[in-house]
Amino acid sequence: MPIVELAKRVHVTKTPCTERVRRLERSGVIKGYQADLDQEALGAGRVIIVHVTLAQTSDNAMQQFNTTAKRIPEIQACYMLAGQFDYMLKVRTSSIDHFRNVLGDQIGKLPGLRQTHSYVAIEIVKDDKTIPIRG
Repeated sequence: MPIVELAKRVHVTKTPCTERVRRLERSGVIKGYQADLDQEALGAGRVIIVHVTLAQTSDNAMQQFNTTAKRIPEIQACYMLAGQFDYMLKVRTSSIDHFRNVLGDQIGKLPGLRQTHSYVAIEIVKDDKTIPIRG
């Protein structure tokens, strides 16, 4: 978003808004900027949520799982959970067939894996990666 638009949204002029953004960048609150990519055009339009249960949840087992999961490009997000499952994966693939291959060839071979449950997203209602600015 252009700095002028941001300044309007937060009801300040351009100069103090620019200074505030620079201060947030220097302090690490703003870690970087990203392009908003069309996942469908990139061959990653299918979203599947995978709940994962590990055979054991020792520090070593979880570290091995974490390290290996980070290497699978189709896993867009990996969250360690407290609850019924140990992890939740957000997987993006080009098709269900592609997902089946990723599940069998990569996810199914993650270290310490006991069980998975997969849920195919029929429609993406909201997938916002930004923090709303109130103003």
